[in-house]
Amino acid sequence: MKPVNLIGKLYLIPTTLGESNPMDVLPHTVKRTVELIDCYIVENEKTARKFIKSICPEKVQASLLLNTLNKHTEVSDHLKMIQPCLVGIDIGLMSEAGCPGVADPGAAIVKIAHEKGIQVVPLVGPSSILLAIMGSGMNGQSFAFNGYLPIDKSEKKAAIKNFEKLSFDKNQSQLFIETPYRNNKLLEDILQTLQPNTHLCIAADITLSTEYIKTMKVSDWKKAKLDLHNRPTIFIIHKNY
Repeated sequence: MKPVNLIGKLYLIPTTLGESNPMDVLPHTVKRTVELIDCYIVENEKTARKFIKSICPEKVQASLLLNTLNKHTEVSDHLKMIQPCLVGIDIGLMSEAGCPGVADPGAAIVKIAHEKGIQVVPLVGPSSILLAIMGSGMNGQSFAFNGYLPIDKSEKKAAIKNFEKLSFDKNQSQLFIETPYRNNKLLEDILQTLQPNTHLCIAADITLSTEYIKTMKVSDWKKAKLDLHNRPTIFIIHKNY
């Protein structure tokens, strides 16, 4: 057992991007880390327990201490969550899907860890953002992830036009996402807004059996039929790359 005078580590534990065999997309290091850690900060307790059981079925669920971190969590609770590290206990930080701290509330915990002198250990795992840019054929030397677009239609279209301009001015690929049930509407807005020769990559269900990654000009996408409803998707645009 680790002496209590030592500071524990914060392990950033990647999870799968959907219903897939964890060991098909995660290195053994992740499994070994989960085997050793009982204290976690997670985005969703139900999915976290399911993931832990899938990767480490012999682990006793009753032994786990899980603190939930999401948009409803009070900032004042962040320090309490990481307190075990200060008495020598290692903590695992998990996103609901993919890599914690990337498009994920876990970044707030990582920030506190650095402030408190706690070692942060990011583990290798699937990031839909990086996998999408890898598979797009667009500029992987310069790209920006812009998160979610505005809900207001006029603001959304203005954002899309701005990304198109940025891609042209900076030769920079522009990535963004939408809540999965709004994907089809976003695609419709994208095709109505961008110029015909602008390139669009659609990367859906990354690492899953239904994975779909394709890059075409907007003019070609207008001829295609694609249903993205409730499919986690990364959209990337680049003007005349």
